[in-house]
Amino acid sequence: MNTENFTLSEKIVCPAYVRQGVQARRSHEQLIRVLLEQGKCPEEGWSESTIELFLNELAVIDSNNFLGNCGVGEREGRVASSLVARRHYRLIHGIGRSGDIAAVQPKAAGSSLLNKITNSVVLDVLKCAGVRSLSSCFVVPMATGMSLTLCFLTLRHRRPAARYILWPRIDQKSCFKSMITAGFEPVIIENVIEGDELRTDLEAVEKKIEELGAENILCIHSTTSCFAPRVPDRLEELAVMCAKYNIPHIVNNAYGVQSSKCMHLIQQGARVGRIDAFVQSLDKNFMVPVGGAIIAGFDDEFIKEISKMYPGRASASPSLDVLITLLTLGASGYKKLLSERKELYAHLAQELKALAERHGERLLHTPHNPISLAMSLDGLQSSCDKAVTQLGSMLFTRQVSGARVIPLGMKQTVSGHTFHGFMSHSDAYPCPYLNAASAIGITKNDVELSIKRLDKCLKALKKEGNIEKSEQGTPS
Repeated sequence: MNTENFTLSEKIVCPAYVRQGVQARRSHEQLIRVLLEQGKCPEEGWSESTIELFLNELAVIDSNNFLGNCGVGEREGRVASSLVARRHYRLIHGIGRSGDIAAVQPKAAGSSLLNKITNSVVLDVLKCAGVRSLSSCFVVPMATGMSLTLCFLTLRHRRPAARYILWPRIDQKSCFKSMITAGFEPVIIENVIEGDELRTDLEAVEKKIEELGAENILCIHSTTSCFAPRVPDRLEELAVMCAKYNIPHIVNNAYGVQSSKCMHLIQQGARVGRIDAFVQSLDKNFMVPVGGAIIAGFDDEFIKEISKMYPGRASASPSLDVLITLLTLGASGYKKLLSERKELYAHLAQELKALAERHGERLLHTPHNPISLAMSLDGLQSSCDKAVTQLGSMLFTRQVSGARVIPLGMKQTVSGHTFHGFMSHSDAYPCPYLNAASAIGITKNDVELSIKRLDKCLKALKKEGNIEKSEQGTPS
């Protein structure tokens, strides 16, 4: 209600009570005013009532919610189900226009404001997470793979003669397919083994640039967050190389926002060399439903070019989800989650190491990977050939999700290319292993319960393997 309505209310209800209500209302409005004024994530999280008030105020200024609206176009924000309308807070028009996902819609001032505010809040959070010199970003309603494709397609207009993308190998299908879908030829750079870690082969990257010619290379496509024993690429050195040869650099930072180490690598890479854009998942970093990503960079014009490459309007759902989440958490709540994740990484490493030692295995030494851990499965492999793959099935049926079991010698064909040693990021990693990760939102209970169940599975498999060996050794 506005001031006039509150004044009229004083004639119906005790004026003192109404004035108290007005003060309460102003507390909500003050939070909204600061958000609109500063465009930053509030330090403290908002209550649900403040968030719903804000979203309802935005919805009221979209044309589909005008009381006297008479629509005769093909897209008028009509929704058949009231349940669907409520699910989206009646923000039906989506974001952007046919020529630009960041453009303002004349029929949807509220949805357009939602889009602009979300991008501004997300920019603030990425800066707070460690990329201080970041200048621009936007939320796109596609997951990481397709968002990378959009970046590659935008670069095509800048480098029309380029055919190749140099890609230090990471065995994740969507990364590979993002380059194929954009119409480019990935040039796979095998990683080098240093201790237990798989690291970027910088010498091989530079040789390939000289062999193919810098003008024929669209970009280098590097990676931060990944499954151990692979570790984040040597971003600083790659960024320097990209600046030296004038080659664009796109970084897959899928779940790297939650890691200060990954964000520091991006910040340093941009400081000493060249990083054109980096892409991160919304669901993996902000605990929202799958279907959104953030494309960010250090050159406003290039990020605008990417946003204009998106064809048509877009769903506002990912923007709405991440804005609600960040307003609920506030900057302090999000930082707390990041801090807890880091602490639980150390706890998970300690527990996994102790478990490995009890079973004659070892925690692989991967200090450059700040999120994922790996435990060898050599002993399990020797007890029974099928035991490693069987472990993965056993964990899944016992409701341990996210653990990855990597046997030796897997082969997988993706978009016509055959990867040897698939899932291990290497043609010949020396041992089978199990992955576990400390990602944002993990709890101490998750760690302890998964370790307990893993322990039981390993004991059961070793017992089974010993019985098999015993039977094979018994004369008929």
